[in-house]
Amino acid sequence: MSLKKIYLVRHGQTDLNLQGIVQGSGVDSSLNETGFWQADKFFQAYQDVPFDKVYTSALQRSVQSVQGFLDLGIPHERHAGLNEICWGTREGTRITPEEDVYYYDMLRRWQEGETDVPIEGGESPQDVADRQKPVIDLILSRPEEKIILICMHGRAMRVFLSQLLRYPLYQMDRFEHQNLCLYLLNYTGSMFWVERFADVSHLT
Repeated sequence: MSLKKIYLVRHGQTDLNLQGIVQGSGVDSSLNETGFWQADKFFQAYQDVPFDKVYTSALQRSVQSVQGFLDLGIPHERHAGLNEICWGTREGTRITPEEDVYYYDMLRRWQEGETDVPIEGGESPQDVADRQKPVIDLILSRPEEKIILICMHGRAMRVFLSQLLRYPLYQMDRFEHQNLCLYLLNYTGSMFWVERFADVSHLT
């Protein structure tokens, strides 16, 4: 039996996504035309779900992605704890394996278990987990909110899912994501299970 259903989505596409530029928590970009289309497709597919609350990060691309639900008058909270990881000196730059060996080496180190090591000028996955934890505790402390929608960001979502599903952070990359993909989670009161995994069927 599910005590709480969580619809967890990544924000829609931005121009920086399209250009392969790292955004992070310090780049407050807007959705592009495709991103707004994705947001509308998601809204059309799920507008009849009786959400009790919408949670987003403090960044505009996450809010824009669920604006259709907010326009229905569903209560909304922004939490900076749900912001994307801070990529430090890499934010706003275009990164390829050839151009930035350090960046890709850092991702490898995280996969090998060094999740408490921050990227230069930014955060570690553990830093992100630590700031997410109070938001998770807040959400789980509200049994009256039985169906909720959360919109956040790619790397932060991987950390978030690792925490909910009790995976070690070094395994966070197993949680794939695309723009406006959906993870549907059920909470039993003691554990979470995934009903839909990175679902993008609403975008077809």
